[in-house]
Amino acid sequence: MDIVDLREFYGSRLGLATRRSLAGQLKPRLAGLPGARVMGLGYAMPYLSDCIVKPEAQLAFMMARQGVFRWPENGAVQSALVDECDLPLLESVVDVALVVHGLELTDAPQEMLREIWRVLAPQGRLFLVVPNRRGVWARFDTSPFGHGQPFSKPQLSTLLKESQFSVVSWSYALYFPPSTRAAMLSAAPAIESLGSRLVPALSGAIIVEAAKQVYAVAQGKRLRRLPSRARPALAPVPAKGAWRHPWRIFQSGRIT
Repeated sequence: MDIVDLREFYGSRLGLATRRSLAGQLKPRLAGLPGARVMGLGYAMPYLSDCIVKPEAQLAFMMARQGVFRWPENGAVQSALVDECDLPLLESVVDVALVVHGLELTDAPQEMLREIWRVLAPQGRLFLVVPNRRGVWARFDTSPFGHGQPFSKPQLSTLLKESQFSVVSWSYALYFPPSTRAAMLSAAPAIESLGSRLVPALSGAIIVEAAKQVYAVAQGKRLRRLPSRARPALAPVPAKGAWRHPWRIFQSGRIT
């Protein structure tokens, strides 16, 4: 889905219900990070507006294959079109990275996570929202979660570990089916509450919070340097009869 499709989806009734469900899981975690430098990647603008409280700075990066539009509508522009594997940022300048409709749409998920690791500050937080392979939403293309590569929890764990992230918490959302029927959308909050208690593994989306890990490089043991001492030397063994005629040794300059 390109940027036009994503914008139309989040303007629909199904998109608004999706936004409420995901924001309900993200806001408790993101609201506790005021004054942070935040980067959104993919289509994270709705959740940057709903969940981030008084950030120091925030940017909304949209992937090249999706397109870009101005965000926010008023004030300075904070959105840009980028290559997800080559972000236009220096190292360790971002405190929080929020990726929505991004990881499942890239051809190189590990390279993308490595690039996010590069721009994150030490112990920076990464929030990933991806379609659940076991959920219903991944089986219908009526929403963005039915496009791209869905993930399971073990797959995400392995991918994050290989990219030098440690998982902090897991949460789940979108238990109601991706239906546009008014009755289903009205019952969405009740279905969300019931599904989170009965079938948490069958959610439509997986939300994982991970922390950037910086490992110290272990250097080899230092060689113990012995203090300078006189070099040992072999003492000459006197020949037979040398004690009786020691001058013969010194006169000849060699031992006989």
